[in-house]
Amino acid sequence: MTTTAVLSPLSVALREGTRGEHEAAERSGFVELLLSGRLDRAAYADLAAQQLVVYTALEAAGARLPDDGGLVFDELTRVPAIEQDLAHLYGAGWRTQVRVLPATRAYADRLAQTAVSLPRYAAHAYTRYLGDLSGGQIIKRMLQRHYGFTSEGIAFYDFPQIHKLKPFKDVYRERLDALPLDDEARAAVVEEARLAFRLNADVFGELGAAHVR
Repeated sequence: MTTTAVLSPLSVALREGTRGEHEAAERSGFVELLLSGRLDRAAYADLAAQQLVVYTALEAAGARLPDDGGLVFDELTRVPAIEQDLAHLYGAGWRTQVRVLPATRAYADRLAQTAVSLPRYAAHAYTRYLGDLSGGQIIKRMLQRHYGFTSEGIAFYDFPQIHKLKPFKDVYRERLDALPLDDEARAAVVEEARLAFRLNADVFGELGAAHVR
C-alpha cells in the first residue's frame, strides 16, 4: 500500500523554513542595541527611513499584482504611517534629510520584481507584515520604554483598522495556506522568504556600521 505525504500548511513551512534567517536578523548588533536602549533616536529615525523605501516598494508591488491571492489588505498599508513618523522625527523637511543605504536599495530592487509573481510577493509580505503584527509590537514597547516615545514617531507599529491582531493574523495565514501552489512553487516561496530575511539583515548591518560605536 502506498501512502501520500501530507504537506504542512505554507504558513508553517515558512515559519520553520526561515527560522535560522529570522533568528540571525534578530541577533544583529544594531537590533539588540536599539532595543536595549543603547542607541538613540537618530538610529531609530535612520531605520524608519529605510523602512519607507522597503514598504513603498512592497506596497507598489502588491498593487501591481494581477492576482493578489487575497493577501493585499488596506489595513496593513504602512507607507502613510512611516511618512508620519519621519515628519515627527526629522521635521517638515524630512524628505531632504533622510538617506537610503545601499542595502536598502538592493532590498527595494528585489521587491520591485515581486509584482510579476504571487509566490514571491507572498514570501516578502509574510516576512514583513506578520513580523510587524507579532514581534513589531514588542519593538514598539521597547522604543516607548527606552526612548520616550508615546504614539508620535512610532505610528508604523500601530494598526488602528485592525481591532484584534491575533484573529487577523489567523486570517492572513489561512489565505497563505489557501494559495494554489504546487510543490515547486511552495519551495520557491520559502526560499524567497529566506532571501527577504537576509536582505533585511543586510540593512541592519549597514545601520549598525553607521550607528554602533
